[in-house]
Amino acid sequence: MRYEELYHTEEVKPKGLLAFFHLDTVLTFLIFMVTLFSLLVLYSASNHNMDYVMSQAMKIIGGFVIMIIIAFIPPERIKQLTPLFYLFALLLLLAVVFVGVESNGAHRWIDLKIMRFQPSELAKLAVPMMLAYYLHKTNIPPTFVNVVGSLMIIGIPFALIFMQPDLGTAIIILFSGVVLLFLGGIQWRYIFIATVSVAIAIPSMWFFGLKNYQKDRIVTFLNPELDPLGKGYQIIQSKIAIGSGGIYGKGWQNSTQVSLQFLPEATTDFIYAIIGEEFGLIGTSLLIICYLLIIWRGLYISLNARDSYFQLVGGAISLVFFFYVFVNTGMVSGILPVVGVPLPFVSYGGTAIVTLFISFGILMNIYSHPASITKRIQ
Repeated sequence: MRYEELYHTEEVKPKGLLAFFHLDTVLTFLIFMVTLFSLLVLYSASNHNMDYVMSQAMKIIGGFVIMIIIAFIPPERIKQLTPLFYLFALLLLLAVVFVGVESNGAHRWIDLKIMRFQPSELAKLAVPMMLAYYLHKTNIPPTFVNVVGSLMIIGIPFALIFMQPDLGTAIIILFSGVVLLFLGGIQWRYIFIATVSVAIAIPSMWFFGLKNYQKDRIVTFLNPELDPLGKGYQIIQSKIAIGSGGIYGKGWQNSTQVSLQFLPEATTDFIYAIIGEEFGLIGTSLLIICYLLIIWRGLYISLNARDSYFQLVGGAISLVFFFYVFVNTGMVSGILPVVGVPLPFVSYGGTAIVTLFISFGILMNIYSHPASITKRIQ
């Protein structure tokens, strides 16, 4: 008796309440809850300024629309457009050098009169996408030549952002590249060489790479009490806010740091301190749990991606999101230096939150176009 093996591919259809919109129900619900909570906190942190709240609400609504649109784009088209997106991000970063708008001593923005945006936010997504494209087209795990090529893809935008100067975003760019190489199966000897190289380069970075205000941030992190009314003021006030919240918090709109205007940047990078003061340990813990669930769901979706490109991109998006949360909560709590990283989906901002929705739009695209399964018929 002869048995003939026939193979056919069957597409796995996503299931869920929002599958019609190509959205994952779990991930969409978690993002919706965090963004809704952000509007409540922003209303309090801005001292009841409805202009802030309405502006942020419009950006969130626009972000959800963009996320849905990206979820509907054919996956191969996203892959094909990746090099152009990376090149576009590089051109915008170069434009910042020549026509960038200065604010607080840094050139990070481009002013189009009707709007002002930060090109480095787009680079946070363009770099891991381009790196995933490069590795997908060459070798996984990467060879030595591929590692060198990957470092060039990471290094150019890293240098342009570092010169703005924007240490926080530059670190995120570097982290996204390292994470993607790790997910791509880079050999441990390359990781060891990189670790030793960084350790050797740290003294040079301190004397020749960092600006004076960046050095001050590190010194302030180590001992903020050295200048409690100057460079250490913000981190001291932040820790006071978190500590005064206790377990249950003072209650919504009852932040002393906001009403007395003790805490600068209460609506942006340091909004986590207001959450700690008003909602206490319970509130911050629930927010962190939501973040962890978002990260878990993103990694789960990435595991079921249709090919290595989308697996790498989805994994990088999820782990960079973790890095956002870790760095922001760490610096606001005083366990990391202040590097200007916003709290994702909560801090007030424009380009950053739109870029986040674009990133999660790609995750939704991965969810709605999963890997096919192959059945064997005898």
